Amino acid sequence: MSFVIILAALVFLMFVAYRGHSVILFAPVAALGAVLLTAPDLVAPMFTGLFMEKMAGFLKLYFPVFLLGAVFGKVVEMSGFSKSIVSAVVRLAGKQQAIFSIVAVCGLLTYGGVSLFVVVFAVYPFAAEIFRQSGLPKRLIPATIALGAFTFTMDALPGTPQIQNIIPIPFFKTNAYAAPWLGSIGAVFILAVGLFYLHWRSRRAVAAGEGYGENLLQEPEPFAGERMANPCVALLPLVLVGVLNKILTTAVPKMYGETHSFIPSVVGKAAPVSQEIAKVAAIWAVEGALLGGILTVLVCAWKPVRARFAEGSKAAIGGALLASMNTASEYGFGAVIAALPGFLVVAEALKSIPHPLINEAVTVTSLAGITGSASGGLGIALAAMGDTFAQNALAAGIPLEVVHRVAAMASGGMDTLPHNGAVITLLTVTGLTHRQAYGDIFVITCIKTVAVLFVIAVYQVTGLV
Repeated sequence: MSFVIILAALVFLMFVAYRGHSVILFAPVAALGAVLLTAPDLVAPMFTGLFMEKMAGFLKLYFPVFLLGAVFGKVVEMSGFSKSIVSAVVRLAGKQQAIFSIVAVCGLLTYGGVSLFVVVFAVYPFAAEIFRQSGLPKRLIPATIALGAFTFTMDALPGTPQIQNIIPIPFFKTNAYAAPWLGSIGAVFILAVGLFYLHWRSRRAVAAGEGYGENLLQEPEPFAGERMANPCVALLPLVLVGVLNKILTTAVPKMYGETHSFIPSVVGKAAPVSQEIAKVAAIWAVEGALLGGILTVLVCAWKPVRARFAEGSKAAIGGALLASMNTASEYGFGAVIAALPGFLVVAEALKSIPHPLINEAVTVTSLAGITGSASGGLGIALAAMGDTFAQNALAAGIPLEVVHRVAAMASGGMDTLPHNGAVITLLTVTGLTHRQAYGDIFVITCIKTVAVLFVIAVYQVTGLV
């Protein structure tokens, strides 16, 4: 019965999200409904002590990233840089390469360490412009961005700095480059199959005369400047964000050490404020990189941005508030569901799968799907069963590098169900609904999930690591 309750909560939340209702409202309703049916006396404590605690903690860490990411995307749009880059891409590669171009830009940013949430804000203006010029339907933009940012560069390619590739390291004593051959093969599989699917969908839409679409929401404003910037200048802020993020990721821990504390300058005795730098270094690096990107746009295109900055920044702030609150609500939902007895039933049932790698893959992707979070599901799975995964793999003669890669890739499988925070953010930013665009995102999700089984099969046949 406890399992049925968490399953019902999950299905309910996916249903209301798909129907276009606010996740900010219904995530706590779904979570606390499950608590009510499991332990009624824990509804209030769970809401205040877990749901709100996790929700507030997420906003405390990540709202500045959402805000700066939204402002960065907006100034790139208002400066005309997005139109300049798109025009250059169209000239060089042709309009038929619109999908590949956006996937490539997303992949480069994500592999460079830029948060996938930031990538959504930064790339959307480019994607909207190139899809409009190419006559491709806007409803394919979310799936295109998802392929570039949520898949192969997030956890498959060896060395990716994304959190999904970092979480397994302490559990298996590996590094970010674990199983480079398998990771690269998985990345090629995802990219090839994903591009084939999206191009097939776009050809069908063009053949049907669908076009970009009309009466759409969240459309980037057309550039009203006299002339467009040089494409190299327009690319500079985007490149700078990736480079600065990489530099600051290394520099911040060196500058502040393992911990840093200060005493606020207030009247009377004040307790020192201490922070563990390891927990915030990556966040500070992204924030610094985005600030650098915004300042670069302002320096290079002050005149066109200045005239519309007040209204444009208000729109960006509104989008950041909505996107971050949606995602934070999902985070709180996942925390409550993971604390219920039904979640343990799922975890125990998954242990019965015999093959070590398939057991790990199914467990991780199932928990990521239930919690609506790749990093959340992966963290929960490894904290509860990491030692078991490692022991079973070693007993079967499987290197822990392979266990690392399978765990990382599996976390980015079924996590992108309709209630996933990144999916909701992506749809919010692009102004589309689940009904309009989620079907294609789900196919990308399925391709990513199948890729994990493909990598396991390659290892079994070839022994490649």
